[in-house]
Amino acid sequence: MSTTSSAAVAQPDPSSGSIDPIFHLIRILPFSFLRPPRLRLKLPSFTLPSPMTVYSLILLTYFMVVSGIVYDVIVEPPGIGSTQDRFTGSVRPVVFLPGRVNGQYIIEGLSSGFMFVLGGVGIVLLDLALDKNRAKSVKVSSEKMTTIQETLVVVYVTVMNYPIRRGRT
Repeated sequence: MSTTSSAAVAQPDPSSGSIDPIFHLIRILPFSFLRPPRLRLKLPSFTLPSPMTVYSLILLTYFMVVSGIVYDVIVEPPGIGSTQDRFTGSVRPVVFLPGRVNGQYIIEGLSSGFMFVLGGVGIVLLDLALDKNRAKSVKVSSEKMTTIQETLVVVYVTVMNYPIRRGRT
């Protein structure tokens, strides 16, 4: 058992035991009169980005993924749709693509992505407002921003769920 372990430990370098004399000349001869240069390279020093920069980049990436940017680039849907009113004949804009569950207009993806990001920022603001170690001014401003955000969500949901009907009733 000791012979197998000593044989595994004492493995010679495969290039030094080569029988080929040309390989030996190519390996030794150039370095007998050439020497490598002394490079005084400094390692680059990177500074970490600020936490707010990292948070902003992650939030932007989240917005792009949730909005369906990849889908928009691949499929190239129109920005917004339009439909003609049956009664008046006027053309109305359509934000949500009717009849297709897996399709979307660009504005539909961006608006839903904005609402998801708004919800994520609201959770962060609520966390700031409920933190006991924060200054009172930060808590109050977080509460105000959360209230404004809730108002925006209510207005958005109201507008999207109750469209304005024009024409004959």
